[in-house]
Amino acid sequence: MFVLCTVVIFIMQAFIFVPLEVTGNSMSPTLEEHDFVVVENISRVKRFDIIVFHAPDGNTYVKRVIGLPGDRISYKKDSLYINNQLIDEPFLKDIKKKKNEYVLTADFDTSELLGVKTIPKDQYFVMGDNRRVSKDSRSFGTISSYSIIGKARLVYYPIQDMKIIKN
Repeated sequence: MFVLCTVVIFIMQAFIFVPLEVTGNSMSPTLEEHDFVVVENISRVKRFDIIVFHAPDGNTYVKRVIGLPGDRISYKKDSLYINNQLIDEPFLKDIKKKKNEYVLTADFDTSELLGVKTIPKDQYFVMGDNRRVSKDSRSFGTISSYSIIGKARLVYYPIQDMKIIKN
Protein backbone atom coordinates (compact mmCIF):
# COMPACT_ATOMS: atom_id res chain seq x y z
CA MET A 1 0.00 0.00 0.00
CA PHE A 2 2.82 2.41 0.89
CA VAL A 3 4.54 1.73 -2.44
CA LEU A 4 1.29 2.34 -4.35
CA CYS A 5 0.73 5.67 -2.55
CA THR A 6 4.30 6.72 -3.23
CA VAL A 7 3.97 5.90 -6.93
CA VAL A 8 0.66 7.82 -7.19
CA ILE A 9 2.15 10.86 -5.44
CA PHE A 10 5.23 10.74 -7.68
CA ILE A 11 3.10 10.54 -10.83
CA MET A 12 0.84 13.41 -9.71
CA GLN A 13 3.81 15.62 -8.87
CA ALA A 14 5.75 14.77 -12.01
CA PHE A 15 2.95 14.90 -14.53
CA ILE A 16 -0.10 16.69 -13.15
CA PHE A 17 0.80 19.03 -10.25
CA VAL A 18 4.22 20.65 -10.53
CA PRO A 19 5.50 22.93 -7.72
CA LEU A 20 7.32 26.11 -8.81
CA GLU A 21 8.82 29.19 -7.18
CA VAL A 22 7.98 32.56 -8.74
CA THR A 23 11.05 34.67 -9.49
CA GLY A 24 10.90 38.34 -10.38
CA ASN A 25 8.07 40.84 -9.99
CA SER A 26 6.52 40.87 -13.47
CA MET A 27 3.27 39.28 -12.19
CA SER A 28 2.97 41.55 -9.13
CA PRO A 29 0.63 42.03 -7.36
CA THR A 30 -1.14 38.85 -8.57
CA LEU A 31 1.93 36.75 -7.79
CA GLU A 32 4.89 37.99 -5.80
CA GLU A 33 8.54 37.00 -5.97
CA HIS A 34 9.19 33.85 -3.87
CA ASP A 35 5.56 32.73 -3.96
CA PHE A 36 5.41 28.99 -4.45
CA VAL A 37 2.68 27.85 -6.83
CA VAL A 38 1.18 24.57 -7.94
CA VAL A 39 1.07 24.20 -11.71
CA GLU A 40 -1.33 21.73 -13.35
CA ASN A 41 -0.84 20.56 -16.89
CA ILE A 42 -4.02 18.73 -17.86
CA SER A 43 -6.53 21.47 -18.73
CA ARG A 44 -6.80 23.54 -21.89
CA VAL A 45 -5.27 27.04 -21.94
CA LYS A 46 -7.78 29.90 -22.08
CA ARG A 47 -7.52 33.67 -22.28
CA PHE A 48 -6.30 35.29 -19.04
CA ASP A 49 -5.00 32.01 -17.58
CA ILE A 50 -1.69 32.39 -15.76
CA ILE A 51 0.71 29.91 -17.29
CA VAL A 52 4.26 28.67 -16.80
CA PHE A 53 6.30 28.08 -19.96
CA HIS A 54 9.76 27.81 -21.46
CA ALA A 55 10.39 30.99 -23.47
CA PRO A 56 12.35 31.20 -26.72
CA ASP A 57 15.24 32.74 -24.73
CA GLY A 58 15.59 29.48 -22.71
CA ASN A 59 14.17 30.86 -19.46
CA THR A 60 11.05 29.67 -17.63
CA TYR A 61 8.42 32.37 -17.07
CA VAL A 62 5.06 32.86 -15.37
CA LYS A 63 2.77 35.14 -17.42
CA ARG A 64 -0.87 35.75 -18.28
CA VAL A 65 -2.31 34.61 -21.62
CA ILE A 66 -3.65 37.65 -23.45
CA GLY A 67 -3.90 36.42 -27.04
CA LEU A 68 -4.99 33.08 -28.46
CA PRO A 69 -4.24 31.63 -31.91
CA GLY A 70 -6.02 33.70 -34.57
CA ASP A 71 -6.39 36.81 -32.36
CA ARG A 72 -5.28 40.29 -33.33
CA ILE A 73 -4.14 42.12 -30.20
CA SER A 74 -3.72 45.84 -29.77
CA TYR A 75 -3.45 48.30 -26.91
CA LYS A 76 -4.68 51.84 -27.36
CA LYS A 77 -4.66 54.37 -24.52
CA ASP A 78 -4.00 51.63 -21.93
CA SER A 79 -6.97 49.53 -23.13
CA LEU A 80 -6.91 46.02 -24.60
CA TYR A 81 -8.53 45.33 -27.95
CA ILE A 82 -8.88 41.79 -29.26
CA ASN A 83 -10.07 41.52 -32.85
CA ASN A 84 -11.03 45.23 -32.64
CA GLN A 85 -13.28 44.73 -29.57
CA LEU A 86 -12.55 46.42 -26.26
CA ILE A 87 -11.86 43.74 -23.61
CA ASP A 88 -11.96 44.37 -19.86
CA GLU A 89 -8.95 43.26 -17.80
CA PRO A 90 -10.41 43.09 -14.27
CA PHE A 91 -7.13 41.76 -12.82
CA LEU A 92 -5.48 45.15 -13.62
CA LYS A 93 -8.03 47.42 -11.90
CA ASP A 94 -6.10 47.68 -8.60
CA ILE A 95 -2.79 48.20 -10.37
CA LYS A 96 -4.21 50.99 -12.53
CA LYS A 97 -5.70 52.73 -9.46
CA LYS A 98 -2.34 52.73 -7.68
CA LYS A 99 -0.35 53.77 -10.73
CA ASN A 100 -2.73 56.25 -12.32
CA GLU A 101 0.04 58.76 -12.91
CA TYR A 102 1.28 56.88 -15.98
CA VAL A 103 0.19 54.44 -18.67
CA LEU A 104 0.50 50.82 -17.58
CA THR A 105 0.57 49.28 -21.07
CA ALA A 106 2.07 51.23 -23.98
CA ASP A 107 0.26 51.23 -27.32
CA PHE A 108 1.06 48.42 -29.77
CA ASP A 109 -0.53 46.16 -32.36
CA THR A 110 0.39 42.54 -33.18
CA SER A 111 0.96 43.39 -36.85
CA GLU A 112 3.57 46.02 -35.95
CA LEU A 113 5.06 44.10 -33.04
CA LEU A 114 5.17 40.58 -34.49
CA GLY A 115 5.07 41.26 -38.22
CA VAL A 116 1.88 39.20 -38.63
CA LYS A 117 -1.72 40.37 -38.49
CA THR A 118 -2.92 37.59 -36.18
CA ILE A 119 -1.32 35.24 -33.68
CA PRO A 120 -0.26 32.07 -35.54
CA LYS A 121 -1.72 28.61 -34.98
CA ASP A 122 -0.48 26.89 -31.78
CA GLN A 123 0.99 30.21 -30.51
CA TYR A 124 0.00 32.43 -27.57
CA PHE A 125 0.64 36.07 -26.68
CA VAL A 126 1.54 36.45 -22.99
CA MET A 127 2.14 39.44 -20.72
CA GLY A 128 2.97 40.04 -17.08
CA ASP A 129 0.45 41.92 -14.92
CA ASN A 130 3.18 44.38 -13.90
CA ARG A 131 3.38 45.59 -17.51
CA ARG A 132 6.08 48.24 -17.12
CA VAL A 133 8.70 45.72 -15.92
CA SER A 134 7.57 42.52 -17.63
CA LYS A 135 9.68 40.70 -20.19
CA ASP A 136 6.99 38.99 -22.26
CA SER A 137 5.64 38.51 -25.79
CA ARG A 138 6.31 42.18 -26.49
CA SER A 139 10.02 41.40 -26.27
CA PHE A 140 10.42 37.70 -27.19
CA GLY A 141 7.34 37.14 -29.37
CA THR A 142 4.61 34.56 -29.10
CA ILE A 143 5.13 31.27 -27.33
CA SER A 144 4.40 27.83 -28.69
CA SER A 145 1.73 25.62 -27.16
CA TYR A 146 4.46 22.97 -26.88
CA SER A 147 6.50 25.19 -24.54
CA ILE A 148 3.69 25.49 -21.97
CA ILE A 149 4.35 23.57 -18.76
CA GLY A 150 0.90 24.26 -17.31
CA LYS A 151 -1.41 26.67 -15.52
CA ALA A 152 -0.60 28.21 -12.15
CA ARG A 153 -3.53 27.22 -9.90
CA LEU A 154 -2.61 27.75 -6.26
CA VAL A 155 -0.18 29.76 -4.15
CA TYR A 156 0.76 27.44 -1.28
CA TYR A 157 3.70 29.28 0.28
CA PRO A 158 4.11 31.56 2.16
CA ILE A 159 1.22 30.15 4.15
CA GLN A 160 -0.25 33.59 4.96
CA ASP A 161 -0.51 34.30 1.20
CA MET A 162 -2.11 30.96 0.31
CA LYS A 163 -4.80 31.42 -2.34
CA ILE A 164 -6.43 29.93 -5.40
CA ILE A 165 -5.22 31.79 -8.49
CA LYS A 166 -8.15 33.32 -10.36
CA ASN A 167 -8.17 34.58 -13.93
